[in-house]
Amino acid sequence: MSILVTKLHYHQKTKILDVYFENTSNESTLSHFSAEFLRTHSPSAEVQGHGAEEMKLVANKKQVKINQIEAVGHYAVKLIFDDGHDSGIYSWQYFELLQQNYDTLWQKYLNRLTKQNASRDQIIPIKIQ
Repeated sequence: MSILVTKLHYHQKTKILDVYFENTSNESTLSHFSAEFLRTHSPSAEVQGHGAEEMKLVANKKQVKINQIEAVGHYAVKLIFDDGHDSGIYSWQYFELLQQNYDTLWQKYLNRLTKQNASRDQIIPIKIQ
C-alpha cells in the first residue's frame, strides 16, 4: 500500500509536527511528532551512523525546535532545526516508518540515554570568571 503525506502543520509553541497521511484507499490518518523525536531520529547519515549497526545517540534535544520545512520534490521534506541540523530528508515512507514504530523507537531512545548516562535536557553552559 502506498502512502502519501497530504499536509504538514508545525505548532511552534508545543514543538509538535502534525503529519497527515493518506493511503491508496483514500483513508486518512494523523500522527504527531515532537521536534525532539524527529531530530533524534533524523534519517541523515550523521544520525544514522554512516552504516554503523546502531544509530548515533543524539542527546540534549528536548528543547530543539524546527525553524523551517522545505519541500523536496513531491516525496519528502527537509527539516531545518534550530541547533543547525539540516541534513535529514524525511520521505513520506520514512514518516510512515516513524509512525508505525513510534513507541518502540522512543522507548529504545530513552533506554539508550539511560544506559549512556545522557540526558534529554539541554546542557547549560557555565561561565567561570
